[in-house]
Amino acid sequence: MFRFANPEYFWGLLIVPLLILFYVLSRVLRKKALRKFGQEEILGYLMPFVSGSRPAIKFSILVLAVLFFIVGIARPQFGSKLKTEKREGVELIIALDVSNSMLAEDIQPNRLERAKRAISRLIDRLKDDKIGLIVFAGDAYTQLPITTDYNSAKLFLAAVNTEIVPKQGTAIGTAIDLGMHSFAPNSEANKAIIIITDGENHEDDAVSIATAASEAGIIIHTIGMGLPQGTPIPIYTNGQKDYRKDRDGKPVVTKLNEQMLEQISAAGDGIYVRANNAQVGLNALFNEIEKMEKAELESRVYSEYDDQFQYFFAIGLALLLIDFLILERRNKYLKDFKLFGTSK
Repeated sequence: MFRFANPEYFWGLLIVPLLILFYVLSRVLRKKALRKFGQEEILGYLMPFVSGSRPAIKFSILVLAVLFFIVGIARPQFGSKLKTEKREGVELIIALDVSNSMLAEDIQPNRLERAKRAISRLIDRLKDDKIGLIVFAGDAYTQLPITTDYNSAKLFLAAVNTEIVPKQGTAIGTAIDLGMHSFAPNSEANKAIIIITDGENHEDDAVSIATAASEAGIIIHTIGMGLPQGTPIPIYTNGQKDYRKDRDGKPVVTKLNEQMLEQISAAGDGIYVRANNAQVGLNALFNEIEKMEKAELESRVYSEYDDQFQYFFAIGLALLLIDFLILERRNKYLKDFKLFGTSK
């Protein structure tokens, strides 16, 4: 098989007709300038070493050299053999709480932003594992289907905010249930779900759903975002800071529900980690993920190509050397030697 790895460089071929046009114009202007001094036959006797063919030959060699260099930088490649690439890893779903309580600033800059930064660092540490992203509040939604495309994962993560879901609340059980059905079908890889939330579950029985996940072979880890003593939820309007209030006009205080998150992780055979301003806890969870047995996620067969650009560069350099060695004027000792069938 043959291909060019960088065919976009063939746009450089547009320089060739420009070079030809420049050369033709320069020759025409040169002839016009010479006619002002006399007839061509007379000038030939006055300039015996001037060659009419050598400049054309040198220009042709230069154009050929440019062509070989352009082909070279387009990286011609030949397929030499088929290669099988196997990926071994685990499948990981991250369920991120995006309810309004995650805007609390007891963890700087706020719970949600700190969690996003930690997830981004976790993605940077993954190798062949698959990762998916779920966001949840009063309901759960798939933000990114499970994939090995880590760049896409970081792009989708960056777009996460509290306005991405229409229904507020904290439905941890719904997020676990969606995560259970988000893994690759018929995959034999070990699976884990990481729940990142403040634990204020108001919607469902998350513990029983975590137990069902564990029975299905899925490990549930939890990370508690926030501090147990609680803090109000800020609201920023035109740069002015205020706090969310309940129906009685009192500030809404959000507290970390550690007991709930410990129960969920215990039911899911995972671990619970509490985040603070020093660390989020994903390092501890990453160590747990590393302990999981890796399984083959996919096997791909592709053609391995060998670069051949060096031959084109070598020919281009050889042509430039030849162009340098050929003089535009004839050698006075070889002026009568008709190499190209003319003495001009």
